[in-house]
Amino acid sequence: MSDWMPSLNALRAFVATARHRSFVLAAEELCVTPSAVKQLVRKLEEALGRPLITREGRGLRVTPAGAAGLPHLARGFEEIARGLEVIRAEGGRRRLILSVEPSFATAWLVPRLERFRALSPEVDVLVDTTLALVDLRAGAADVAIRFGAAPDPGLVAHRLFDEALCAFCSPRLASGPGAVKRPEDIADVPLIHWDLSELGWARATRDWMGWTPWLRHLGLGALAREDGIRFRDYNLALQAAIAGQGLVLGSQPVLRDYLASGLLVQPFPDRVVTDIGYDAVTTPEALARPEVAAFLDWIRAEAALAQG
Repeated sequence: MSDWMPSLNALRAFVATARHRSFVLAAEELCVTPSAVKQLVRKLEEALGRPLITREGRGLRVTPAGAAGLPHLARGFEEIARGLEVIRAEGGRRRLILSVEPSFATAWLVPRLERFRALSPEVDVLVDTTLALVDLRAGAADVAIRFGAAPDPGLVAHRLFDEALCAFCSPRLASGPGAVKRPEDIADVPLIHWDLSELGWARATRDWMGWTPWLRHLGLGALAREDGIRFRDYNLALQAAIAGQGLVLGSQPVLRDYLASGLLVQPFPDRVVTDIGYDAVTTPEALARPEVAAFLDWIRAEAALAQG
């Protein structure tokens, strides 16, 4: 038997594509372009001399050859992840990698993270901010904080916050002549939009996180409109709102610190409770590590305190 081995990048591309049945979703997980994933899979197929992924209607299908090797490759990446965990734990200090939705990291996690470090000084924390759904089983992160994404079967998920969407703006838009005081005033105020169009996994989030569905749930669909400034980075949308450039939709529990500091105000109490939220997600194997269990206990307690 030949001892030739293809690149790990090509194998990861195949495993991710086979799991998602999509080059686009695999690319989001691996933080590359769909064309790059497709090229890696094709090169792997050429090297092995047989197809692994084929088209089936609008989706993809794993061939018998691909299906035969897939579980072994997936377990191999899991073993690599476990090996890295052992290496990180050697020598007394432990490392915890967090994959976090960027706006949650900025508005909520980072201001509180010092409290976890005080409780677990032996743990070195790396915060990787991304909207991609990283592969926890392959060891890309130990814990992921995800918004609006249903956890994969086999992962351990803890709900931190149920999403309650409200309108927010700078204090100056909510005071003086022409102030925003009620939802009907939206007709006269610029709207700030979070553009999620390029995130294939974010369908549930798009169904809620927009002015049109939000206004419809309040019975004000006639006021819905799509004009205004759009951002793919939600942190920039928040900064635009703080600068007084319009109204932005946001999470009531997550943005509570911005309200307390006076950077933002909630001009009227109307809110829409959704069926999505923020979840802390990990693997059963990672949960067995003391630093992962300690972090999850801590963040769940912090979330409960923030809502109390």
